[in-house]
Amino acid sequence: MTTHTIIISTSRRSEFIDITDEVQELITSSGVKSGICHVYTPHTTAGIIINEHADPDVIHDISKTLGTLIPWSDGYDHSEGNSAAHIKASLTGTSQTIFIENGRLKLGTWQGIFFGEFDGPRRREVWVKIS
Repeated sequence: MTTHTIIISTSRRSEFIDITDEVQELITSSGVKSGICHVYTPHTTAGIIINEHADPDVIHDISKTLGTLIPWSDGYDHSEGNSAAHIKASLTGTSQTIFIENGRLKLGTWQGIFFGEFDGPRRREVWVKIS
């Protein structure tokens, strides 16, 4: 089993980037037909979610709501000034596990995998392990 790295360059403080196709390409090139795919980001101010990717308004609404619930400035104590990003990453989580069947991600009809940036813009990594 090899760990693959997807490099992401984000352009805004907060954004979600659909990485479904990149993860599927790694599965296809691995030749694994039935197994598990682990998707993980090693950053404390970023996350990985699975949600609808057919309608981009859904992910926009998620991002907007997270921004409303967890404002960037709210009297936080963390000296770096990015506590909101840490809180959002804690809520979304930093990893997802997806089944592989017939060489394809076993996602629901409308589901996709998204990298969540909460403290950008930055250069980020997503690690993918296929077994």
